[in-house]
Amino acid sequence: MSSEEGEDRKDRRAGQERLETGVPRLDFITKGGLLKGASYAVLGPPGSGKTVLAHQIAFYHVKHGGKVLYVTLLTESHARMLTNLEEMTFFDSKVIPEKLHYISGYRELESEGLKGLLELVRRAARQHEATLLIMDGMDAAREFARTDLSYKRFLQELQTFVSIIGCTTLLLSPHHEGEVHPETTAVDGIFELSLWLSGPRAVRELVALKFRGSDSLLGKHEMEISERGIVIHPRTEVQFSNPQESSREDRIRMPFGIPRLDESLRGGLLSGSTTLLLGAPGTGKTLLGLHFLLQGAREGQPGVYFGFYETPPRLLEKAAGVGMGDLKKYVDKGLIEIQWQPPLEHNMDSLAERLLERIHERKVKRLRVFVDSVAGFRSAAVYPDRMPRFFSALSHQLRMLDVTTLYSDETALFSAGVETPQPEAAAYVENIIFLRYLELRSQLYRLISIMKMRESQYDSGIREFAISDDGIIVADTFQSAEAVLTGQARLRGEATDNVKPPMGAPSGKKKPKRGLLRRRRS
Repeated sequence: MSSEEGEDRKDRRAGQERLETGVPRLDFITKGGLLKGASYAVLGPPGSGKTVLAHQIAFYHVKHGGKVLYVTLLTESHARMLTNLEEMTFFDSKVIPEKLHYISGYRELESEGLKGLLELVRRAARQHEATLLIMDGMDAAREFARTDLSYKRFLQELQTFVSIIGCTTLLLSPHHEGEVHPETTAVDGIFELSLWLSGPRAVRELVALKFRGSDSLLGKHEMEISERGIVIHPRTEVQFSNPQESSREDRIRMPFGIPRLDESLRGGLLSGSTTLLLGAPGTGKTLLGLHFLLQGAREGQPGVYFGFYETPPRLLEKAAGVGMGDLKKYVDKGLIEIQWQPPLEHNMDSLAERLLERIHERKVKRLRVFVDSVAGFRSAAVYPDRMPRFFSALSHQLRMLDVTTLYSDETALFSAGVETPQPEAAAYVENIIFLRYLELRSQLYRLISIMKMRESQYDSGIREFAISDDGIIVADTFQSAEAVLTGQARLRGEATDNVKPPMGAPSGKKKPKRGLLRRRRS
């Protein structure tokens, strides 16, 4: 296709009238909503949300000036169906029956077949001036058709009629895996809902299998049903595959406020970069991330803590115990915001949306974000193989928003080498800071090192890292041992007689300021 033909096609699509659904992010998936006058099949197994989806669209439509005709082909009464919807926030009984009118077509279908049903729909649609027609239970109509051809002919006549009066149509049918629906070839679009189990977890998904006349986001997108109705969460790597924002060019250094660590980083992390804090449980990743936010607040830069495992009171108590008592002051002022995700079943894409939407709402510059930790997203992933693409897209979007981001992630508590739970992380982060335990002469030490800094020079020396009541201390480089990153260091030469205890360890002597071991004589 030539560029001129592509532009013409885009212009034609832009001129088509749309019917907005009001279903969060469904219009994003369909690039603007349903096409007015078109017909759509909504397929899915029992309990997948077809009726909720149709009513959510219906109530939104009448709220914005439209009129809806809802035809049921089921034996369930309208009163019982509406009772099940009354708790939804979109439900409004005042619009029934003037703007949202219900009729049952089962009797006409049973006595007069598809022809009688078609006549009933024609009369009612004209009488109520319907701009949206919903037919619920199309499997019943299919059962009364003598052949698939007669059923397709019925659909074609229905589609011709609604297109003449400019009425958009939703056809709801139960669907089971492997089942073929004749209406899929006759309609303009197909939305398939699914409900399945991933271990003990119930997973709901939506996919736009077909959408004539417009582009749409392909593939499966998770969704949830709550008192708000249906909320769809498009895959993050698809939502942000073509970011419109451009990153800032006037980048600055973002220090941790820990002198020797900032020296190693040549003044701090570059703004707009993404950093992975990698280490075993208890090595200090959370405290280091909080220190990064606290230092930003002291310099007037806002920050966000996005965490999964510690409640805000417990987090503030933990910070106060290691010399970061003023963290609460900045939280109370609103300069630092704590976004805690309760230990529930989360959707990975909804978590990303929550973080990004809050960043857009705040409209602040030079934002610092600490995500504690990647494991929280990993536990919410239905498809683990999505993780590299997901985090690549999320990190890129944060970068475009000029957000300086820290992720924490855990390695094994004790291992013979450095094993990251996500090897692909090195591709989507600019910087990696590694924390680990070291066993030496029956003593346990904490070490910190800069393993990667893509856009800047840095000091790769391994330093002792201590947490005390007075705060976080980083010492000089570790120079008198080998095989440090294995966690089982070997002493070199005369250093074997000069081992000092870990910084902060009770020894009755003044705490060492210059590192783990005395330096070797030259």
